[in-house]
Amino acid sequence: MKHILLFLLSLVLISCTKTATEATILQGKAFGTTYAIQYFSETEFDAEKGIDSIIYTVNKSVSTYLPKSDISKINQGDTTVVTDTIFRDVYRVSETVFKASDGYFDPTVGILRNAYGFGDMAPIVEIDSVVLDSLRRFVGFNKVQLLDDGRVRKQYPEIYFDFNAVAKGYGIDRIGAFLEANGVTDYLIELGGELLAKGINQSKQQPWIVGIEAVDSDIENRSYKATIRLENSGMASSGNYRKFRINPRTGKKYVHTINPHTGFAQESDVTSAAVVAPTCALADAYATAFMSMGFESAKNIAEQIVGVEAYLTYLDDSDTPQVFMTAGFEALLVE
Repeated sequence: MKHILLFLLSLVLISCTKTATEATILQGKAFGTTYAIQYFSETEFDAEKGIDSIIYTVNKSVSTYLPKSDISKINQGDTTVVTDTIFRDVYRVSETVFKASDGYFDPTVGILRNAYGFGDMAPIVEIDSVVLDSLRRFVGFNKVQLLDDGRVRKQYPEIYFDFNAVAKGYGIDRIGAFLEANGVTDYLIELGGELLAKGINQSKQQPWIVGIEAVDSDIENRSYKATIRLENSGMASSGNYRKFRINPRTGKKYVHTINPHTGFAQESDVTSAAVVAPTCALADAYATAFMSMGFESAKNIAEQIVGVEAYLTYLDDSDTPQVFMTAGFEALLVE
């Protein structure tokens, strides 16, 4: 869903004995995409096993693509599920961004995502105003509640949770916490275009440098609008220029970012959003919110939230491409 970002790795050959300036490179698959991790450590530990365990537990908790996951059981109407720490963490991050974004980030849009063909169910062939009105009744994060005992209460059984716009970022944060628990202080994680950086790139003795992909970048030959220093932060992006669906019957174009207030899967004037935040989960969620709310609202909210910086591409009133960045984001630019 999000392929605007790509970090710039300097691959280093790994010898049997490491020094502090030799990097370990790990690559694999997770959450329906790929990951690449670069970290520096003088001690050996089974990083791949730990990462695989994190991927498994995150999926078991919040993956809508696993029928037996906790979130799938809740979506199917099981009110006895006692959620784990992962679900509760993701829920609370979602609640924070839901409130801060005036409801433009809303994980209960799952029923709409499925209807448009971006979820794990067959799409509805024809979506008209009557269908939308009936579906929107089951959308609203204010219609769900996380109880003290860990169970979830839904106002309507049809409400369908979809944490895909935050769970990947959260999974990256968990991988980062695992590395830190094993004494790693300098690392860069890239998973599906989302990033988490801590410390520095020891092989170059400088901060981690990451690129922001151009909106018109070719997927086979990527180009970049800018590069920034990513310092002890997460970074995520969202864009509708690649991820969309054409209804084969009606010819209508639906983008993957859904406006929770209207139910429409239509493009706003924001064409892409890259967000830097204290955690990758927060960056992930805010990038999605900025895409759905439109430029003026996204600009205002990005300038107000402490610790969140944004780089937005948008179309002005004459459909001319423009770029906006918060002052904090501009300060991270590499000349």
